[in-house]
Amino acid sequence: MVYVPVYTGLRASELIGLKWKNVHADSITIEARYCRGEWSTPKSEASNATIPVNLGVIERIHWLKTVTVEVKAGTAVRRYSAVKATGPDNIVFASVAKGLPMRDNNILCRFIKPAARTLGMGWVNWQVLRRSHATWLKLAGADVKDAQAQMRHSRVTTTLEIYQQFVPESQRRVVNKLSELTGTGLLNQAVPKPVPLLFQ
Repeated sequence: MVYVPVYTGLRASELIGLKWKNVHADSITIEARYCRGEWSTPKSEASNATIPVNLGVIERIHWLKTVTVEVKAGTAVRRYSAVKATGPDNIVFASVAKGLPMRDNNILCRFIKPAARTLGMGWVNWQVLRRSHATWLKLAGADVKDAQAQMRHSRVTTTLEIYQQFVPESQRRVVNKLSELTGTGLLNQAVPKPVPLLFQ
């Protein structure tokens, strides 16, 4: 459940409401969301969309069908299939005991936050995973409009100003690329001819 939003940008409610009919060969369709006992439609018209997804993510989702989860019950250990049912309208990430939709805050408090503390990370919540996806799109060189579509934001400013974070390494890479473009980043070579500035 952590892997999928990091590599797709799904919101926690969309992840929990994801059904098997929404998982395709190389994409995911977002058409419903589930949050703390309530089913609803996606957040906005832009949110209701089919997005491209890396094949590794699709494979990992289907891999869940082979997983068995062990749950301690007193001195005994009970074993459950990670996936209860795979019908079109069955949810992908159901609770292992009863196959019901999970609560995002339970997953966050019981699993994600403790894992983050173990790793020495500071504040972590579901939106951190979504922001990581947006920032990774930027690092991968995605056009801002492509990133907006992948994040399913109504406005590109939301993607730019809230979700894509500043990364010093990205800035350094751009500066170095500019030096390569103009020929000014190479030592021990003849001084290059001035490159005309585009705004003059």
